[in-house]
Amino acid sequence: MTRLNRQWRLARRPTGDIGPADLELVEAPVPALAAGEVLVRNVYLSLDPTNRIWMSDMDQYLPPVEIGAVMRGGTLGVVEESKDPEIPVGAVVLTGLAGWQDYEICAPGVARVVPQLPGLPLTAYMSVLGATGLTAYFGLLDIGQPKPGETVVVSAAAGAVGSIVGQIAKIKGARVVGIVGSAAKADWITRDLGFDAAINYKTEDVGAALDRHCPNGIDVNFENVGGAIMDAVMARMNNFSRMALCGMISTYNAEGPVPGPTNFTSILMHRIKVQGFIVIDYLPRAAEAMSDLIPWVATGQLKYKVHVEKGLETAPQAVKRLFTGDHDGKLLVEVSAPPGAAA
Repeated sequence: MTRLNRQWRLARRPTGDIGPADLELVEAPVPALAAGEVLVRNVYLSLDPTNRIWMSDMDQYLPPVEIGAVMRGGTLGVVEESKDPEIPVGAVVLTGLAGWQDYEICAPGVARVVPQLPGLPLTAYMSVLGATGLTAYFGLLDIGQPKPGETVVVSAAAGAVGSIVGQIAKIKGARVVGIVGSAAKADWITRDLGFDAAINYKTEDVGAALDRHCPNGIDVNFENVGGAIMDAVMARMNNFSRMALCGMISTYNAEGPVPGPTNFTSILMHRIKVQGFIVIDYLPRAAEAMSDLIPWVATGQLKYKVHVEKGLETAPQAVKRLFTGDHDGKLLVEVSAPPGAAA
């Protein structure tokens, strides 16, 4: 019997927010496997701010998703058929950017078996022990380079990456201030994650709050948001401070060129190191990060949270949560039942 594969395909490029006509759900037959290929049933789909960038025809670090193509996205799944002698049926694998669909045929060498650790759910490998954890680890430690006693500010601090960044900074002995969008998120990052202070940008003057919480200035800015929040942080950065530019989510739905810092001169006057980075540049060094991340998670030093929406059909609505802040931690879609789940 021929399998049918549901796929979300890009129907048109969004203007502003992602709209209902921008993506189209279609069905296509799953072709037969060639030698060395594996058929993977996707279990979890990662939703990330960069999904919106990929939909746009703009200068970016990967080619834009073509009109009519399956929407790009990171996935984890279970092997249902295999013509690769190294990967058995039933193996849990990471499939790279298999996309918003039920099934993926992985070419030889693409699927990577997940080395599962006792007691950890599969969602961990899509969050703290996946690209999310690598982003936080290398962005903070390679670029931010926090020293004991320094002040680190993290925007979108209750998000997937920001929540991990703040905890790693605390492990390294820094003082950490997180910027969030609700009282509940502020409570979570300070009470449960150990941040020293939280700023609710929806109810507080961010600049005034930074002055209170960072009386000695800011040494490291882990930037996820851009716009006015980035300006407020940069205005308080110390001489020879560092800024890891991970994202600018406040601008992703904007049309046309995005302005930079309003006071660009401060980079010169305070000799601020500003470096953008993309996690794919660090994938060859993943083992280096995991040597720290795995024991931190195992010992409870590093906590994480996931928000899971069920059903591939929910993906276009679920991805909007990234831009409204209506989620905590890593945002995932459960495409199909995880292995071992009750029928």
